[in-house]
Formats: sequence, structure tokens, C-alpha cells
Amino acid sequence: MKKITIKNKIVGIGTLSKLVLMAACFMILGGCTKNFEKMNTDPSGVTDAELLPDFNNIGLYYPGIQQHIFGEEGDYQLCQNLNSDAYAGYFMSPDPFRGNINNQSYSLVDGWNSDVYGMAYGQVMGPINTIAKKGTRTAYPHFWAVALVLQVQAMSRVTDYYGPIPYSKVGQGATTPYDSQQAVYNLMFAQLDTAVTNFKTYIAANPGLTPFAKFDMVYGGSYPEWLKYANSLRLRLAMHIVNADPATAKAQAIKAISDAGGLITTNADNATLSGYGYHNPIWWIGTSWTDLAVGASLTSYLNGYNDPRTSKYCSPATSPASIAGQYVGIRVGTPVGGKPMYDGYSLPNFSVISEYTPMIMMNAAEVWFLKSEAALRGWTAESAQTDYETGISTSMAQWSAPIGSYLSDKTSTQADYVDPLTPSAGTPNASIKAMSKITIAWDATATNEQNLERIITQKWLANYPSGGWESWTEYRRTGYPRLFPVVVNNSGGTISTDLQIRRIAYPSTEYTNNAAAVAAGVSLLGGADNGGTPVWWDTNKGKAVPVNF
Repeated sequence: MKKITIKNKIVGIGTLSKLVLMAACFMILGGCTKNFEKMNTDPSGVTDAELLPDFNNIGLYYPGIQQHIFGEEGDYQLCQNLNSDAYAGYFMSPDPFRGNINNQSYSLVDGWNSDVYGMAYGQVMGPINTIAKKGTRTAYPHFWAVALVLQVQAMSRVTDYYGPIPYSKVGQGATTPYDSQQAVYNLMFAQLDTAVTNFKTYIAANPGLTPFAKFDMVYGGSYPEWLKYANSLRLRLAMHIVNADPATAKAQAIKAISDAGGLITTNADNATLSGYGYHNPIWWIGTSWTDLAVGASLTSYLNGYNDPRTSKYCSPATSPASIAGQYVGIRVGTPVGGKPMYDGYSLPNFSVISEYTPMIMMNAAEVWFLKSEAALRGWTAESAQTDYETGISTSMAQWSAPIGSYLSDKTSTQADYVDPLTPSAGTPNASIKAMSKITIAWDATATNEQNLERIITQKWLANYPSGGWESWTEYRRTGYPRLFPVVVNNSGGTISTDLQIRRIAYPSTEYTNNAAAVAAGVSLLGGADNGGTPVWWDTNKGKAVPVNF
């Protein structure tokens, strides 16, 4: 697909119509969160007039909502791939967008950041508000439960990107006030309470029925699986806030783990997104646009650990000759030259990630690592080691990778990174020594902090390739895994190279159309609206050594 530039945004032609619609809505509505039903661009073409009080018509909204958890090519590229995917160390682009003055080098591009808001509020919150107003909460509470889980999944990323956001009063009036991030999290927990109750009520009364099946891009209509997903999402969010609100974190984690509905614990339970013609945006960006290479942090851990997933995750480099056949990614913030300078570096393995490979919203391996951390903190009587090793084994099984003696490896550590294209004096050199000495095998004699680094590092490896937003959150929360900093920092001093980026800035449209509300949001944030200010749960900002216990 040919790419075009619209006000410094790199997007696909297929995305242009959506961007025009979003921009028009922002101008007309006078704020990102007003009258969301008018912003619904569900491909089913449902209108308010056609939306009758029966689940078939209501259900037609759901494929569009689900697709926009990630979005397709252009939306995914702007909302995740050129933001959190890079900050999490998973990917880096070989394309020098805007002369390398872009989000990947910490020069935050307003047009890119705006797309996160536009997609989440316009394509997720908008249609969900519409179906709510049509009585879905009471007429079809099981459908409403699905909507709540999808909303929490989508909007948790938005608040973790920005901090305070409009949430509790979206679509309820002419103004769009911001909620503190703590308030957003508390409301998301309450929404998950409702979803869990609604699922359990329907399952008990209608065992085996699947009225949502033909609209479901995740679980084929299985409400028991959606219930596991809701509980697992609660556990994820609980762990996010452990350093900021430990009492709530513990209570919510225990509620999730102890719920009779269960958690995502096998790969058959994984929350994956596919169907309705949706194609994998990682595949599209990497093959049709050739805008994608894997990150140097990722290959340095895979190489150092002799990880069996390496050939599943990545393809070998093809050039330059000195690295051909090896697994070598690009370090974030590298001043890449025009194509094809870095085109030969390792890509995702596109024989494994194909056009219609499902996108993973949450997998069982992540849940086992969450359970391991809960046990490490003394919240459960489970074995942190057993949960940790089960997480690794589950990830290996997901990728059909032979685990061998991986779990007992007590010596392998992250490898150094060498970039042969930036070796000369006077040129920013991307080559760097390994930053972590953490090994794979569980060590009962290690400190909790050391074993937490093990847990988070392996969770990070298991969340590749589509969990960039979650892995960036976990990096900011814990300081792990130890990721290579940007090669070139174009933030003008607002973001520390060593501490790395902590959030992205609010869209300029908010300052134009929702000025008083966004000003209050910045006040709630407690710092400048730039990439160096930490969000509420990010208590490690400014610490040379993370403190998690």
C-alpha cells in the first residue's frame, strides 16, 4: 500500500476517510468526547434509525468496536507501533519519518498522538454510548457486559498513555471533564464488576447459549471465556497500580484470582481478535509498507538467552553482510537513513505472522506471570516459581517452540548490541552494552526485586508482538525489562534519556476545543503536559534503581 502524509501523519490511503471523519467530528463537536454516536464508523453501516431494541441490530455495532481495539494499518501504526511498540523495545521503523524527528526519538508528533484519542473515543466509546442509550444495559445485559470489557480494554490503554482522561461523563453533556487516573481505574474496576455479574447471571440461566456468536471476533460467542477475560483484565489493571494504591491493587487482584469464573490460563483461552475481514496490522505495516523492523532490545534478550522463540518471533537479518543470518534489530531513536539503509535488519517472522493471524489482546502466559507476581508479594499461597515457570512454558507452547533446558538456565543473560551502520566517531553510535544481568532460572535465594525482574522480563518476551502498550506500562511501573535508551533524544530536554519516556502529550485539539477541561486534566496530572511527566501509578520516575517492594 502506498503511504501518504497528512499534516505530518504517515497513514495508509485506506485510513484517510476515517481521519477526515474524525477531524470533522473534533471540529464540529467542540471536544473529543461529545455526541459520540455521530462518530460511529462501524463497517456494518448501522444508523440510529435502524437500531431497534433487539440484539441482532445492537450486535452489528460490535465488530467495529472490536476492530478498533487495535485499529487497522494506519491507525495501529500511529496509535501503537510508532508509540508504545517502540517504547517497549519491540519494534523500530527503518523509515526516517519526518527526518527522524518523531515519536521514536521523543519529538512527539501531535498528529500521531491525536489518533489515539480519535480512535478510542470515536470508534470505541462512541458506539458503546450509542448502544447504551438504546437500552442495552437492561434489555441485553450480557451484550452490555461484552461492551464493558471492550471499553475497559481500550480505555485502559488511553489512560496509561496520557494519565487523566475524560471517562465518567463522556457523552453526557456539552462539557467533557477529565477524571483523575485513579478515578478512571476505580470506575474500570466497577465496570468489570458489572460485566462479571452479567456474564454469570446469563450463563447460569442459559447454559451453553451463544447469542453473541455471530458478532464475536474474540471468543465465538462463549460467555464463559469472556468471563475469564474480564477477570484477567482486572488482574492486569490491579497490578498496574500496586505502587500507587497497594490496598486496592491487592483487593482487586485477589478478587480476580479467586473468582469462580476463572482466568485465562491456557492458550485456548487467549483473547485474540480476528474475523470480519480484519487483517493483522503488524503484517500489513511490515510487508506492504516495509515500515517495520524488530527492536534491538528484543533481539538482545532473545540472543543472550538463546531463546527458542527467536526464529518464531524474528527473521534473520539480510544486510549488511556483517550481520546477515543473525538476529539484529534496530535500536529505538536510531537516526536511520532513507530506505533501504536499514531494510536488511531483522523483521518479524512473516511466515508466522501472516495477513490474518489474530491480534492478541491478552494471553495465558501474561496471566501466569501476573499470578507469579501476586504470589511473590505474598497475596496468595501459590508458588511464585511454579507460576513463573508455567508462564514461560505456556508462551513456548503458544509459539510451538521447544523449551528444552530453558527453565534451568542459570547463566545466560541479555547480550550486547552491535549496530554496524553507526560505528564512526561523530555519528550517534547505536551499539551498546547489555543493561541486565538477570538470568532465566528461578532463584529462591534472590531478592524479591531480582525475581520480579525475572517475571517482568519473561512477561515482556511473552507479550510480543501485539502487547506493546502493556509492556510499556509494565516498564514504567517496574523498570523492567532493562531496555536500551534512545540513541538520539529530540525532546528538547523534556524527557530524560536515562529514565525514558513516561507518557505522551494530549492532542492539540483538546486545547482548541476543550480547553478548560484539558487544563484541569493537566492539573490532575501534576506536571507539564509532555513526555517526561509520570502518570499516577508510575512511582519509579526519577529513581536510578526501581523500587517495587
